[in-house]
Amino acid sequence: MNRFTERRYRGTEQEDTERRPKRYPEEYEPERDLQGSRQRNAEQQERRQRAEQRRDEDFRRRKQKMLRRRKRRCRLRRLRKVLFRLLLAAAVGAGLVFLCLRLSQLSMFRKKIDVSKLDKPQWIEENYIKPNPYSRPQTELEWVNGIVVHYVGNPGTTARQNQSYFNGLAESHKTYASSHFVIGLEGEVIQCVPLDEIAYCSNDRNQDTISIECCHPDESGEFTQATYDSLVRLTQWLCESFKLDGSEDVIRHYDVTGKECPLYYVRNQEAWEQFIRDLR
Repeated sequence: MNRFTERRYRGTEQEDTERRPKRYPEEYEPERDLQGSRQRNAEQQERRQRAEQRRDEDFRRRKQKMLRRRKRRCRLRRLRKVLFRLLLAAAVGAGLVFLCLRLSQLSMFRKKIDVSKLDKPQWIEENYIKPNPYSRPQTELEWVNGIVVHYVGNPGTTARQNQSYFNGLAESHKTYASSHFVIGLEGEVIQCVPLDEIAYCSNDRNQDTISIECCHPDESGEFTQATYDSLVRLTQWLCESFKLDGSEDVIRHYDVTGKECPLYYVRNQEAWEQFIRDLR
């Protein structure tokens, strides 16, 4: 092999060496590659752990949210039960009160009036009407639920004149009319019907009320001061005797039938309200 051939051969061998694929690169290090694999495995494991932690946290949050909703629903159910029981108790209580009030109006559940036990004031003059179907039917008044205030139909008449008119109906038969009391222009008080009998004065309330007729001097229907003072005194005594409430159980004839009686105290509401305040 001459030098020319040797040079060509070396060149060819070198070229062959360069062309030949290297099985392992010069920079390949097995230990370093193993360390990288371990690091990647560790990172993957860490990502899996973080994912599991996020799932656990999401599960705990959903569970806590569900528990809060459940507690809220339980509280609402308990609250509804309490409100229902309160409403039921209130309804039952109202029903019992209404039933008691209704039963109290029945004669079998009320005490009969015993006028003999009443301490009647000396300023009340007893002048009873003669028993007759037109003004004193002697029908028993078993209980008293109210007092009705009236005014007489004829201005300027006295208490005795009105008592005589009621008494004369037994013969004249003109109408049915009477009153338990008549108060005169000077404040005199005449009792025309016993308190344990009804009087024909208050229409549908004759069966459970005591009536008071008041005299007045003119067409306005306003009472004199003496009549007014006697009305207050008599009404207070009746309320105390029959355990009545002056603000609720004392009414006008107008409140029963709508008739303008007593006239002045229907057209002047403030005067009637002042009378109710004077009873206290």
